[in-house]
Amino acid sequence: MNTTASNPPSFWTIAASPAVVRRAARIALVVGVVIALINHGDKMMSAAMDGMSWLKCAMTFLVPYCVSTYSSVQAMRDRMRDETRPV
Repeated sequence: MNTTASNPPSFWTIAASPAVVRRAARIALVVGVVIALINHGDKMMSAAMDGMSWLKCAMTFLVPYCVSTYSSVQAMRDRMRDETRPV
């Protein structure tokens, strides 16, 4: 990522970078499975999942992905700002 103090990359440019996407996907997979099992495990085990339950279960993975992406982008922006700050 080529960055200058006057032209930092946008939030979406950083969020779409391969390193951020990979990290967020790994975190979403682990955390999403845990949350899905907590919230829907009983229905899964008894085969009582309907379409809405499966949709909610899939959406469970979106929250940790978004949180991880946001956190990574903000950390990278902070680091870039610190690196370009005069000493």
